[in-house]
Amino acid sequence: MRVLVQKFGGTSLATAERRSQVTAKISEAIREGFSPVVVVSAIGRTGDPYATDTFINMVKGISTELPQRELDLLISCGEVISGTVMVSTLKSLGFDAVLLTGGQAGIITNNNFGDARIIRVEPKKIVEHLKEGKVVVVTGFQGITEDGQVTTLGRGGSDTTASALGVALNAEAIDIYTDVEGIMTADPRIVEDARIIDVVTYNEICQLAHQGAKVIHPRAVEIAMQRNIPLRIKCAFSDAPGTLVTSLQADMSVGTDITGDRTITGIAHTPKVTQICIPTLNLPDILLANKQIFRGMALADISVDFISVQPEAILYTVRDDEADKAVKILENMGFNPSVVPSCAKVSIVGAGIHGVPGVMADMAEALSDAGVRILQSADSHTTIWVLVDQENMVKAVQALHKKFKLGA
Repeated sequence: MRVLVQKFGGTSLATAERRSQVTAKISEAIREGFSPVVVVSAIGRTGDPYATDTFINMVKGISTELPQRELDLLISCGEVISGTVMVSTLKSLGFDAVLLTGGQAGIITNNNFGDARIIRVEPKKIVEHLKEGKVVVVTGFQGITEDGQVTTLGRGGSDTTASALGVALNAEAIDIYTDVEGIMTADPRIVEDARIIDVVTYNEICQLAHQGAKVIHPRAVEIAMQRNIPLRIKCAFSDAPGTLVTSLQADMSVGTDITGDRTITGIAHTPKVTQICIPTLNLPDILLANKQIFRGMALADISVDFISVQPEAILYTVRDDEADKAVKILENMGFNPSVVPSCAKVSIVGAGIHGVPGVMADMAEALSDAGVRILQSADSHTTIWVLVDQENMVKAVQALHKKFKLGA
């Protein structure tokens, strides 16, 4: 069998017209000789009747004490509903289709309710149905524990489901259908000449996703990369080729310049973060302070980012909505933190950054010319990050996009 995994987001399933476009994609795959496995997200977005956030808000209006186990049972219903609608649509058009929940599809997770990790996939039932010529529809975003408890995989979990199934079934490709035509060089809402990236490496798209691009979840990319299965980011409502996510070792005959002169692939941004600075020069034991500070954040379930440990200070960022909590914890431990609220992290990402002189100079020049001050910076082999005032975020993204000539 030539297995093709096709994942469709909630907006793709929201109306009869859109479901018709989805079934056309599935029908095309069958005509091309594939056995499709279709992964679905919950229908719609916040406010729509069966969206995940709608279910969450339903019970939050009653009680804030609902255990995460029961909440997972509730929000897993969204994908069951959309999967049932998808099977009904396919059957109405003459396709033999069957719906499997994440558990029935063999997705086994740990018991971290609300943000479970997939341990393994046992796709026996999927394979049986595929051999019978059926279109297998699988509910995304969910699995079961070893003892049969329903779990959900966290935000972007349907992407993760698709990649995990693609690896387990040794699929030829994993197609992630969204409401945009592929990965873009920057957010088109703030950069008018942002363009579609034809081909991108797994590592680049992971970095773009981690730094704020929201087209695909980074965990999904990491899973596909383990087996070198191509990911394709496409639009459910057009025939545009989309973006191919692959490795540097893959066939580059499609005409990409990924190993050529392209230094920067795209610009990502993360708004609404607060910089925290803890002076350490006068502390009696800096090593102990390092341990206490980050352990205190971890115990409070506060995610820290943009970490810079210097001889004179420790700097890091947290989300704006967690800043007050973080500061109180630090003060209770005897530290005297200062904060810069309402910041944004802006990142340039590219496989060609490593070893190329002048990239940071170009970045600093572009931001300086645009009147954007850099509050903090860091870099890796494929990414350079800067922290800026949030009021300058759009200006920074636009300036960097222009400086590195990423426009259409």
